[in-house]
Amino acid sequence: MAKFPRLPLIPFATPLHGLEKMSARLAGPNIWMKRDDLTGLAFGGNKLRKLEYILPDALGRGADTIVTWGSLQSNWCLQTAAAARKSGLRTVLILFKTSGLDPEPDGNLFLDLLAGAEVRIVEAAPGKVVSLEAALAHLDAAADEVRSRGGNPYLIPVGGSMPACSMTRPLGAVAYVRALVETAEQARDLGLDVGTIIHATGSGGTQAGLVVGAKALGLDARVIGISVSDEKESFARLVLDICRLTEEALEVETRVEPGDIVVLDDYLGPGYGFVDESVARTLASVFREEAVVLDPVYTAKAMIGLEDLARRGLIPHDRATVFFHTGGTPALFPHRRKILEAA
Repeated sequence: MAKFPRLPLIPFATPLHGLEKMSARLAGPNIWMKRDDLTGLAFGGNKLRKLEYILPDALGRGADTIVTWGSLQSNWCLQTAAAARKSGLRTVLILFKTSGLDPEPDGNLFLDLLAGAEVRIVEAAPGKVVSLEAALAHLDAAADEVRSRGGNPYLIPVGGSMPACSMTRPLGAVAYVRALVETAEQARDLGLDVGTIIHATGSGGTQAGLVVGAKALGLDARVIGISVSDEKESFARLVLDICRLTEEALEVETRVEPGDIVVLDDYLGPGYGFVDESVARTLASVFREEAVVLDPVYTAKAMIGLEDLARRGLIPHDRATVFFHTGGTPALFPHRRKILEAA
């Protein structure tokens, strides 16, 4: 991994700690949480790991403006805006209004504006994730405007996962191979035998990196991605494609097999960005038990999945389960009324 330049936005290993009360309530599984919500900048989150590798690529090409896209309350876009500004880069964000929320300056959107990002809000179908083709049309138009002003844009696909736009290598997934190595070292120091890793999966890079990393290390752990937007068959193919590109980029000898890609789409609820009663109840119970704040779009759904798998006896009790908290907590606040009513 040394051949990939890294900008140290996260100068420390994020914590790995046990969730004793939750483990007791679920009567058996030994649950631990990897706190990638505590990565440091702009309320934290997993995307900073990816940006540690993506921003050096942009800077190395002489870019002065980052152009990317996401949902109205995208944590990816917030972390991009914050990290880019810290690195001396301007940011243009294309935000698709997918959840029926008013485009008020709240949550992540408020912080986007506070970071000085140029924000463009585009309507999209409620509960749907915009296609790459539709997003790229908006990105290309924004990039042309940057060039017309004499700027040099660097375009990043949503989540920094699949190589596209200006990003020609799977830098986001490479970052999560490094995260897996960090987690495995922490688990070893704690004497943990990790059998299961659970996380929310949205654009595929995090899951691909974790799977490639586990395979390369020979870690006998099942990586389970809880989908927040896509059906499992098509999404599993995307993750496998990113795994292949990551293996090639890192020149690892191991190979991920299709059976290594586990994606569950049972917890999508009413659609991407919508908050229902199960999400609200899960947010409240985790906060009241463990004083950990989840987000309503990604980690709450992943936690619903973890708890359901535990109740159905599908998580082994004799090995540790690691839940990756990927951040996104500012997205709570636009939904606060609905969450309090349902919790």
